[in-house]
Amino acid sequence: MRRLWIGLTYAVFIFLLIIPLSRIAIGAFENGLDGFAEGLFRPEALHALMMTGLIVIVVTILNALFGIMMALYLVRANWLSHKIKSILNSIVDLPYAVSPVIGGLMIVLLLGPDSIIGGFFEGIGFKVVYAFPGMVIATLFVTFPLMVREVMPVLQEIGHDQEQAAATLGAYSWTTFRKVTWPSIRWAVVYGLVLTVARSLGEFGAVLVVSGNIMNKTQTATTLVYQDVENFNVAAANGVALVLAAFSVALLLMMEWAKKRKEVH
Repeated sequence: MRRLWIGLTYAVFIFLLIIPLSRIAIGAFENGLDGFAEGLFRPEALHALMMTGLIVIVVTILNALFGIMMALYLVRANWLSHKIKSILNSIVDLPYAVSPVIGGLMIVLLLGPDSIIGGFFEGIGFKVVYAFPGMVIATLFVTFPLMVREVMPVLQEIGHDQEQAAATLGAYSWTTFRKVTWPSIRWAVVYGLVLTVARSLGEFGAVLVVSGNIMNKTQTATTLVYQDVENFNVAAANGVALVLAAFSVALLLMMEWAKKRKEVH
């Protein structure tokens, strides 16, 4: 029975992951190496990959800063009531419960040109929706729980005795965080960063709604793949998808390396 379940697990793994990835790789080189290069280095593909890279960088930085801060507040902030912490916990988990498409629509309704806030920003020449800032907000909305949910369990596990001892000895808050808290949570932060990058690379629904998918302006790699498939440019779509898949595999390997480093230390 055990061998049967192991065999079924491998079969599902091969069917859902290995075969699709192999098909993408074969399709990417359907027209040879020149065809792959042509699809990957066309202006719209380069722009889409650049936009994706910029979004990943900005979202990862913001997610690291605000995710760690939110985790610290939810675990360490004794001045917050239990009710407020419960509300904040629910807000953090909101992206898990709401479809990314609905999240993108919420951002459009809140910050779009027809809204009060969006109209104000439009009036001062700062475009949010159908521009880079809106795409960053949409991706941040989807990825925000990842860092918080990686760091919170570690903070709860280590307790706060060492931090209180440092404060008793006269250490400032930043010094306590840098010398005591950070060494304990750094690997959780690494996991959160890896997950954030991977999720940002693959985000589609929220970004599609917020960006408008304007070629050479607000198009990301995932929305370009979608457009290529719609236009029956399957070889080019496979080429871009293969690049994204390669980054995802590299991130998985980085995660495994981080886990081994954690075990060593």
